[in-house]
Amino acid sequence: MQFFYWRSTFTTTDTGRWDKPNDDGRSTIVANASNARYALSITIFRISVQSSFAFFLSHSHMTTPNPAAVKAWLLDLQARIVQALEGVDGNAFLRDTWERAEGGGGVSRLIEQGNVIERGGVNFSHVRGASLPPSAMAARPELAGRAWEAMGVSLVLHPHNPYAPTVHMNVRFFEATAEGKDPVWWFGGGMDLTPYYGNKEDARHFHQVCHDALAPFGADLHPRFKRWCDDYFYIKHRKEARGVGGIFFDDFNELGFDQSYALVQAVGNGFLDAYLPILQRRKDQPYGERERDFQAYRRGRYVEFNLVWDRGTLFGLQSGGRTEAILMSMPPNVTWRYDWHPEPGSPEAQLYTDFLPHRDWLAP
Repeated sequence: MQFFYWRSTFTTTDTGRWDKPNDDGRSTIVANASNARYALSITIFRISVQSSFAFFLSHSHMTTPNPAAVKAWLLDLQARIVQALEGVDGNAFLRDTWERAEGGGGVSRLIEQGNVIERGGVNFSHVRGASLPPSAMAARPELAGRAWEAMGVSLVLHPHNPYAPTVHMNVRFFEATAEGKDPVWWFGGGMDLTPYYGNKEDARHFHQVCHDALAPFGADLHPRFKRWCDDYFYIKHRKEARGVGGIFFDDFNELGFDQSYALVQAVGNGFLDAYLPILQRRKDQPYGERERDFQAYRRGRYVEFNLVWDRGTLFGLQSGGRTEAILMSMPPNVTWRYDWHPEPGSPEAQLYTDFLPHRDWLAP
């Protein structure tokens, strides 16, 4: 005996068959028995059965979280990114494994004073606990009292060359559980580019890769996540953007687990395509003390955002994460000046006039 699922044809042995659908979209069941003197004909609407059962299938297996699969992919992603960056820089990344007393741990991969990267880190963490820190419950008070786990890969790269932009990428998974209740879970992530001397070719390339990573999951996602990035990486007390943006998303589970997971994989796997061509183009571009000085000044904005506004930094510090790993995003050399402004029309001023204001980098 075969069982009907959503196909239009169905065959049983001895007892009957499903006819092919009629022209009006209906199927007829004819139940035949060898010792019966009649045939029972039952007409049903095949389309409604198909739709209902497909809905059941899509929601019965796609919304079940699989943290073990996410963790395995995150560790592989970290290894692939580090290997590629070591190939560009020519130096090995330090490996530092750590454990968290409250539960979990991580693997930090760091480089300092490399040939290309002045300071950078590609970190994996998987931490868990019995109750959430205040930063996590501020927007989701209903999670109070739930056990939780959070895992992700986060990277920040600060190249030596001022013409090579700083980059940030993060992909993460969060789950909160309580006995007798359905788990609450979501994905988050994104990537954004912070140039010191803007380049339109670089900005367009970066945004195009972000767009292409999201395109298979819905045409609305890239403009939505781009706006989210523009809004998130905005330094409110300076009234200026941190860089030229990219994509950002959080609390994302609307596609069900499987497709939401596929989306975050597309973002993480797209990072090297988005950034390595830019780094390769800019790493050997000539520069002098003027450019290094402006780079140090703009790096101050990076520090201000991360310590004042960034939710990931606050969550890491409040949840007892490893401080050295959390603060690996800080640049090595920073300068602040009182009420400084670039000379109008200078390359430094062009960053403020042509690159920091929000815009559609993919517009014709």
